[in-house]
Amino acid sequence: MPAGFKNKKSKTKAFFTPFIDSFEITNKFQEYFTEIKDPRVERTRYHLLTEIITIAILAVIAGAEGWEDIEEYGLNKQEWLKTFLELPFGIPSPDTFRRVFERINPKEFEQCFRHWVQSLIEKLGVEVVAIDGKTHRGSYDRESQLKALHTVSAWSSEHRLVLGQTKVSDKSNEITAIPALLEMLDISGCIITIDAMGTQKSIAQKIIAADSDYILSLKDNHPTLHQQVKNWFEIAQSNGFKGVDVSMSQRIEKAKSLWGRFPSTKLFKTGHHRIENRQVYTVPVSQLSPLHEQDLWAGLTTVVMVVRSIQHWNQTTQEVQFYITSLASDANKIGSAIRQHWGIENSVHWTLDVTFGEDECRIRSLHSPQNFALLRRIALNALERETSFHRSIRQKSRRAAMNDRYMLSVLAAAFSNSDPLP
Repeated sequence: MPAGFKNKKSKTKAFFTPFIDSFEITNKFQEYFTEIKDPRVERTRYHLLTEIITIAILAVIAGAEGWEDIEEYGLNKQEWLKTFLELPFGIPSPDTFRRVFERINPKEFEQCFRHWVQSLIEKLGVEVVAIDGKTHRGSYDRESQLKALHTVSAWSSEHRLVLGQTKVSDKSNEITAIPALLEMLDISGCIITIDAMGTQKSIAQKIIAADSDYILSLKDNHPTLHQQVKNWFEIAQSNGFKGVDVSMSQRIEKAKSLWGRFPSTKLFKTGHHRIENRQVYTVPVSQLSPLHEQDLWAGLTTVVMVVRSIQHWNQTTQEVQFYITSLASDANKIGSAIRQHWGIENSVHWTLDVTFGEDECRIRSLHSPQNFALLRRIALNALERETSFHRSIRQKSRRAAMNDRYMLSVLAAAFSNSDPLP
């Protein structure tokens, strides 16, 4: 053996999982999906519905991107699956998985999903809920004149969990979908952050009525209000905010610190050698002249300006964003909530596309795009919930595909009401 390879110790630590009762954990996990009505006629029910859903979830956790992938996972893991599933007719075919998920009522599936998530966070509490939309580009079908599926999701950055999902109607947009999603969630006492599409008076009213606070991005879809706030901040900043009751916070981050927090996101992929300087200014609306339709924005208390200077290895860029909020003027608190909102784009949407192949997925028929999207979010939550293996979501998924004991530890962390395994 060459001298350079002698006495070399592996940097990868041995990984051990404690004993987990597979019957107990899978039974507890299946309980959340018993409320889904079986869409099949009685004579065609060769496979148990809960077992079809179970295999699909396990396969997607392991990286499956379609019906054939799910069957392949089941066939390769059949001996292990039989230790806790009945499988009276073996592993279902790809067509069986497709037909079932085409016809499962997505509202029932989403309700089961929310009940599961609620069981995880009821003792932990959620402070900031980020809401944002996503287009599933692969679900578009030109020949059938089928529009791409567009969903709106709610995300808790604190717990790194997708809290809920709802479909945007083909003849509507996020403005109608966001209130529907808010009604599904218990948002009392939370701070709701929404991008410019959701900056609507009716949405602000609904959030305030639910005993919550909002931070809404202010852009050109409200041109008069946006221009007023922008002009005021430009003048006040040029005067050094003299005589203004302003709260200000500043945070500087290098790419390494972002890598530690988001190991699987594009922040590291595009942020290497990057230094980001964020300055947050918050001012009570009482400091400004009356704003356009100010009284129609329920609870409006503070206006916000965020200045982001990003120093790359070869250039420096700057962007300025404005917000309105019902929170009292506190740059540290508001800046932290805005920072958490960016997590839904970096930690959810990017991961779903890159790790789970969501944008490339060509599943398009009936309810299957919406239901498969929810399978991915269940898988993402499950892998985020498992904390004993400190790697990226992609590497956790691969380990779950190869290591049945680790897959059980993922289920134990995700579908038990206890704290995640140490």
